[in-house]
Amino acid sequence: MVPQQRQSRTRGRIRRSHDAIKARVSVSCPNCGGIKLPHAACSDCGYVRPGLKLQLNSKED
Repeated sequence: MVPQQRQSRTRGRIRRSHDAIKARVSVSCPNCGGIKLPHAACSDCGYVRPGLKLQLNSKED
C-alpha cells in the first residue's frame, strides 16, 4: 500500500515529538539512603512507607 499523500517533514516531526525517551526519576530511600524509584519499595532494605516493610529474599549460598 502506498500513502495517498506524502506527509511533510514538519507534520512527521510534530507527530513524533512524544516518542523521545525520558530520563527515569530516582529518589533516595529515607530509611537507608539507597536509590529507589518513587512510589516503589527500596531494593536494599525493603522500605515502602512508615509502618510497612517488605521481606526481601537474600541470596546467600
